[in-house]
Amino acid sequence: MLNNKTILITGGTGSFGKKFLEMVFANYNPQKVIIYSRDEYKQSVMKSEYADKVDMNKVRFFIGDVRDKERLYRAFAGVDYVIHAAAMKQVPTCEYNPFEAIKTNIHGAQNVIDAALDCSVKKVVALSTDKAVNPINLYGGTKLVSDKLFVAANAYRGDNYQTIFSVVRYGNVAGSRGSVIPIWKKIIENGGTTLGVTDMRMTRFWITLEQGVELVFKALEESKGGETYISKIPSFHIGDLAEAMLPGCKIDEFGIREGEKLHEIMVTKDDSWTTYEYDKHFIIYPHYDWAKLEQDILPGGTKVPEGFSYTSDNNKEWMDVDMLKKALNNL
Repeated sequence: MLNNKTILITGGTGSFGKKFLEMVFANYNPQKVIIYSRDEYKQSVMKSEYADKVDMNKVRFFIGDVRDKERLYRAFAGVDYVIHAAAMKQVPTCEYNPFEAIKTNIHGAQNVIDAALDCSVKKVVALSTDKAVNPINLYGGTKLVSDKLFVAANAYRGDNYQTIFSVVRYGNVAGSRGSVIPIWKKIIENGGTTLGVTDMRMTRFWITLEQGVELVFKALEESKGGETYISKIPSFHIGDLAEAMLPGCKIDEFGIREGEKLHEIMVTKDDSWTTYEYDKHFIIYPHYDWAKLEQDILPGGTKVPEGFSYTSDNNKEWMDVDMLKKALNNL
C-alpha cells in the first residue's frame, strides 16, 4: 500500500509522527516521508534521533505551519498520502489562547483540505481525540469542527478531485506527553510516595502509539471517504494505574479539573445509527446525503444496536493492576 509512495505528516515531530516514521519503514518501502512542522529545533533533534534507525535518504524535513496555506500547497506537491497530526492539544493552553487554537485546529484543518484537494493527494487521514465527542472544553470543540470538516470534505470531491478523507479517533496515548504516566514516573524517580489523582472514579482507555499507527495504516488502506475509525481497546481505573506504577502509594485526590471528563467517550448513542463493529475496531460511517452507505460499508462488520455507546466506563474489556504493570514494562 505505502510502497514507493510519498507520505507527509503534519506535526510530524510529535510522539505519533516519530512512531509512524519507525513503523512505516519497518513495514513498507516508501519513496519518501516528509515531516512537516514549525519547530526547527524538534526537527533537528528528530534527525539525530533517527539517523541510524531509518533510511534518512528517504526522509525530508519541511518547516511550515498548517496555518500557512501557500506553504502547504508547496509541501503537498507530489504527495500521495497525508497524515494530519498537527494541532494545539493542551486543554489549558487552548482555553487561555482560544483564537490561536481556532487558527491551528480549525483554519489549519481547512487549509490541509484545500491543499490536498488541489494537489491531488490520494488520501488524507486526520487524527482526532475523544475530547471531540460531546466536547466540554475549547480543544474538544475545535477538534469536533475539524472532524466535521474532514468528513464533509468528501462531498467536495465530485468529478474534479480524487482525494479521500477519513478520521482516526483515540484518547491519550499511554506514555505520550498528554498522558499522566510521564508525570508520575518523574515523581517516583525523585523518591515521591504520593501520586496526584483528580478523581478516583476516573476511567480511561489504554492505547499505545503502535496501536494508533496501525489504525492509521488501516484507514489508509481501506477508507472510501468519511469514515471515523476507533480501536477496540481495554479500559482501566486511574487508581489501578497508580497502584501498578507505585504499589502502596498514597493518593492525593485533588478534584476534577476544568474541562476534564470522568470517562472517555468514543462512540455516542447518536452515532449508533451508522456505527459498525468489526473484530478489532468500530467504524462510524458518514450520515450525509452524499454518503452511499450501501456500497461503502466494508465487509465483516455488524451494525451496533440503536442506543449503543462506547465509553471507557461501559467497556467489556478491563485491565487490572497486574495487566497494567506488564503493559507499562512494554512502553
